Amino acid sequence: MSTKPVFIFLLAAFIILPGELKSQGNSLKPGFDKIEYTEMLKIATCVSDTPWLNPRLVPDHFRLIYRSPVTGLDNRWDLWADSGNVAVISIRGTTGKSESWLENFYAAMVPASGKLTLTNDQEFEYKLADNPRAAVHVGWLMATGFISKGVLNKIDSSYKAGYRNIIITGHSQGGGISFLLTAYLLNLQKSGKLPGDIRFKTYSSAAPKPGNLYFAYDYETMTYGGWAFNVVNSADWVPETPLSIQTIDDFNTINPFSNAKKTIKKQDFSKRIVMNYAYGKLDRPTKRAVKNYRKYLGEVAGNFVSKSLPGYQEPEYIFANHYVRTGSTIVLYADEEYYLNYPDDPEKIFKHHMAGPYLFLTRRLKD
Repeated sequence: MSTKPVFIFLLAAFIILPGELKSQGNSLKPGFDKIEYTEMLKIATCVSDTPWLNPRLVPDHFRLIYRSPVTGLDNRWDLWADSGNVAVISIRGTTGKSESWLENFYAAMVPASGKLTLTNDQEFEYKLADNPRAAVHVGWLMATGFISKGVLNKIDSSYKAGYRNIIITGHSQGGGISFLLTAYLLNLQKSGKLPGDIRFKTYSSAAPKPGNLYFAYDYETMTYGGWAFNVVNSADWVPETPLSIQTIDDFNTINPFSNAKKTIKKQDFSKRIVMNYAYGKLDRPTKRAVKNYRKYLGEVAGNFVSKSLPGYQEPEYIFANHYVRTGSTIVLYADEEYYLNYPDDPEKIFKHHMAGPYLFLTRRLKD
């Protein structure tokens, strides 16, 4: 198929102004809608320069309104709209550029509320969760910061044009960022900095894990009732990343381990020696692993980020690496029929991560 029709489609879409589209009322409904998700996945493919997506797939009911400039570590997003009911913020996934991959590997954790100095003249003050123990991926938080101003400007103009329904979506890295952008916007709305009558809905597609358990708790509470979904192909390895390490310190304050040392001290001498030895053997390796991950995925990766983005100031990384799957998860289960169509191939590590397999499995979901 020639790429010329796609180019004409995109060119025509660029000249449509948000003000020309009139809202026709509240149309977003809670719950997973496979037709709605299919449209979001097609929209994600139209970024055209993400390696594992097919730019020939175009949505049936949405038109491209705006494409942002590239910012940060090769981040970009699009604004789409249907005939007047729904606007879509689509976040680009990983590209072939080294900066984009660096963003993924910059995987130390930082608090889910705070401030980042992105450049000499750009600071990003953010709140993604109420829980002070909530933490998120620093690389994707940076991306959220870089795109946030443009996103807010377009939400404002779309709102003035009559839009009250906004879907946030992204595939792969874009899906990871979509968690954080959703949390950012919902917290702005909660604090009165965004209109309360905007309805946000999120489809995070093929997304990696965005943060720790306490962020997940807050995110799932904010989006409760069918307003955010994490769609994963069970054969896809990307949603299993980043690597996660759980230590005793990652548990809630009240837990069986919190008084372990006091309990051990109460034992007689011989038991105390054995129990201290066993406790140390279980506790020290995980903490040592977290220390190494914090060093290489934080300090070392952050040094490379600083070279790519002059003026960027590394934040203080927390001593944790407990990434968890977040959001209401829709599992696209890879069964025998799936593997007949998409067999494992060690030479193609992104085979199960591409749009085709996701669309194949989505179409087989029961209505």
